[in-house]
Amino acid sequence: MELKQKKIGFISLGCDKNKVDLEEMFSNLSSFGFKFDLPENSDIVLINTCAFILPARKEAINNIMEMVSLKKAGKIEKIIVTGCLPQRYLDELEKFIPEVDKFVQLKDNKNIVQIIASLYDVDVKFKCEDKQLPLGPKHYAYLKIADGCNNACAYCTIPRIRGRYKSVPIENLVARAKQLASGGAKELILVAQDTTRYGYDLYNEYKLIDLLKELIKIKDIKWIRLHYLYPELVTDELLKFISETPKICPYLDIPLQHIDDNILKEMNRRNSELQARNLIKNIHENYPNLLIRSTFIVGFPGEGRKQFKNLCKFLKEEKLDNVGFFEFSKEESTKAFYMKNQVPQFVKKHRLLKVQKIQSEIMFENNLKHIGETEKVLIDSFDPETGYFEGRTSKMSPNVDFVVKISCENDIKIGEFYDIKLTNFENYYFIGELV
Repeated sequence: MELKQKKIGFISLGCDKNKVDLEEMFSNLSSFGFKFDLPENSDIVLINTCAFILPARKEAINNIMEMVSLKKAGKIEKIIVTGCLPQRYLDELEKFIPEVDKFVQLKDNKNIVQIIASLYDVDVKFKCEDKQLPLGPKHYAYLKIADGCNNACAYCTIPRIRGRYKSVPIENLVARAKQLASGGAKELILVAQDTTRYGYDLYNEYKLIDLLKELIKIKDIKWIRLHYLYPELVTDELLKFISETPKICPYLDIPLQHIDDNILKEMNRRNSELQARNLIKNIHENYPNLLIRSTFIVGFPGEGRKQFKNLCKFLKEEKLDNVGFFEFSKEESTKAFYMKNQVPQFVKKHRLLKVQKIQSEIMFENNLKHIGETEKVLIDSFDPETGYFEGRTSKMSPNVDFVVKISCENDIKIGEFYDIKLTNFENYYFIGELV
């Protein structure tokens, strides 16, 4: 009982897939009976880290050292670090940051209750539950359908950190989705390193559509959104299913990463410029209701003026709806780390600004076309400083896309759907009014 009175604070870093791991630990800690508070008001702080690229590692280390300072000042008792950082650098972390009480590797996440108990010399019996308790808004949740990756992209550390691709069985995901729905989730966002590859390791064939057919049967789930659809496996069958199924958001997150064939080959990607253009053309001509989002890396080794010019030309011609850009990060233990013709940092920064400017103009032009339309919007939050409610249409994913801001004196509730007329677009958000 004394242990259960300890307050736990969380710091969540990294991607949505990483966040699911933390939410699973949170569920077990909650079931055991722990109390929760802000990190600075807690006895125990759990930091769930990312180690994908250097900026993420710096962020993780900065957060750890901030908690170390609080511990030295006597404000917190224990520090626990989980996630990809200890998975990748366990020995170094234990040597250089001894103030951390426990670095937890991924396979031990399920034992988080026993790990905390052991730090207080308490022996507890607790059975881990296969549940997930969202740490943010309850009306949407991330459903991780697989972990790891087999793609071996030349710049990526995920296979080394997370291992080979491992799908979660369909029946387990349906059970998890029902559990999330019972907790208030109306939108499920399916995530994996590559969602299109789902099921092949378990069933010897791709099973994403079969999984979706089961998930849409869950009554309380109104939207299902797909992230990280690798282009080579985006088939007409999948596009048709997404386009014609009302519960599936008309939203395609397709990470292309580059468009120049030489760069794609060096990246160890499986698609070409022609294939990418044909895919986009197919979507625009045959599935015009589907939005396309993508990501690109600038400054990959060997990206000269010609290769970068090809990328800019592609963006201007294809006019994708939404795009995220990243500077190439030189990561040890990857093929790209050892490549010649590394691009100087100042060149990467200049190119990043240029493609962002190009896409900003495209985005503004694309979004002006939607002014006057009425869309169903899921309300995410209320900003008391501006007086605006903020929400999303089915073509907007949380934290990565635009939002719709609604100024309304009516009784609008967070987590509910409303018909909103889009009246303007400015500063990367829509203005809307309740219909």
